[in-house]
Amino acid sequence: MKYTRLTQEQFEELHPEFIRFLAAQTIDKNEWDELKHTQPEVAEQELDVFSDLIWEGVLTRTRYLEHFSSTHVFLFECLDTRIESIIIKSLRPDVDLLTHEGLQWLNQEMFGSEVEIRLGQKEYTQERNTDIFSLIQQGAYLSGGEMYQQLMQVIRS
Repeated sequence: MKYTRLTQEQFEELHPEFIRFLAAQTIDKNEWDELKHTQPEVAEQELDVFSDLIWEGVLTRTRYLEHFSSTHVFLFECLDTRIESIIIKSLRPDVDLLTHEGLQWLNQEMFGSEVEIRLGQKEYTQERNTDIFSLIQQGAYLSGGEMYQQLMQVIRS
């Protein structure tokens, strides 16, 4: 397995897609139920293959990621050969960027002396999707990129 298995909740949401996946392998509901009962290891492998297919599709379409911690905001743009980042760091230890108040403070003080903003870029160390998945496992989540784009526009002007 290349990524991780989808959760039960994710499988439930993707139930129609999973049915089509099984149908493409000429496995109907009765065969699937029998497979789970008589060959659970094969059924587990099917779940893993489906999970990897879903992850691969999601990661291929991923363009922006965000990750927040109490002191940092990491904004990522995932390009074809590299990932670019905007790293925002609060220099005030009493501000928690995971709170509503902390984010309000950041919004007001974004370009003040108590906020450090750095730009970075890095070539993918593995393959693109594997590196993006690694960031997700570390707590990043998919984003529409609004914050990244707005901040980049201000930085470039």
